[in-house]
Amino acid sequence: MTLTIIVAASITILVLGIGATITTVGAWYRSLRKPVWNPPEWVFGPAWAVILGLAAWAGVLAWTQAPDAGAQLRIGVLFGVNIVLHLLWTPLFFNLRRPDWALIEVAFLWLSVVALMVALAPIAPLAIWLLLPYLLWVAFAAFLNLTIVRMNPPFGSAA
Repeated sequence: MTLTIIVAASITILVLGIGATITTVGAWYRSLRKPVWNPPEWVFGPAWAVILGLAAWAGVLAWTQAPDAGAQLRIGVLFGVNIVLHLLWTPLFFNLRRPDWALIEVAFLWLSVVALMVALAPIAPLAIWLLLPYLLWVAFAAFLNLTIVRMNPPFGSAA
């Protein structure tokens, strides 16, 4: 179990590091019209650290309680897909400056969290509760993303 915890913690730190590295919040983002309920920028880093830490805990529980190697493979694939989707949103929104594309992508991220919850529930019921903040935060982020898209001119145009 110790090795599983080390691997999960390492992956989590790697994902957080990649996310921080590829996130370029600059003048473009700051110039967007945003709702009054938009959290301050400093909230996102700590929120993601806690959320991904809880997700890693859910993964460790499910991995160690998995009945066989096939279940562990499914857990690994689901987390792998989730990580890819998690890391894809940031460059779409910030680097390509396409919140409209990020809005489409975030739906798949949300579904990947649901898939994790459904798959892990029979193996490690606590995993649902550990993943719930992730699901809620992605839902909030999707609503914020939608609101930003609605409040600003069309993206990808010369306007």
